[in-house]
Amino acid sequence: MSAMAAPSAPRVREITKTVNQGGCEVTGDESVTLSTVLGSCICACIRDKVALIGGMNHFLLGEQSQDARDRFGASARYGAFAMEQLINAILSQGSGRKANLVVKMFGGGNITGTQDVGAANIAFVRQFLSREGYEIASEDLGGNFARRVLFKPVSGRVFVKRLDSDAGQSVAQKELVLARRKPVAAPVDDIELF
Repeated sequence: MSAMAAPSAPRVREITKTVNQGGCEVTGDESVTLSTVLGSCICACIRDKVALIGGMNHFLLGEQSQDARDRFGASARYGAFAMEQLINAILSQGSGRKANLVVKMFGGGNITGTQDVGAANIAFVRQFLSREGYEIASEDLGGNFARRVLFKPVSGRVFVKRLDSDAGQSVAQKELVLARRKPVAAPVDDIELF
């Protein structure tokens, strides 16, 4: 008699979602990995340890300068809005308790060698989290290199790869182009009530 092999568990298809500048993703799907590449930008990886959901944001600058304000208010390119957006999404989809959130922070590299935007971003995010009553559980901030960050929101595992200087310069150039771009206000059409 030949022994029959036990049926194997169905393979779960892994999905990687890229979080670009100004982006925010929240999920409770075990098959999803959130990914981003950072230079001087910052990303937060936040998880509700009870509800087993989490998310990632990616912001370019800590706060808007006076000349960068648009008529629709804060943009997700900026840290205050990006952090509030991510935290509120996780709280509303999760347990709703701030005490259940685990915060991990990444980025803020000085990869241009000139104006250290990364240091300003790090100072901003530390102040923001302290003011809101959150502690950083783990971090990889600063340095003079770019990073690729992979985050598994359900398990809370984060993988960081420090990129070589060529990749870092490419990331820096892309960030500078986006930083110089003025926020564009969406056109408002006439509203017709009936």
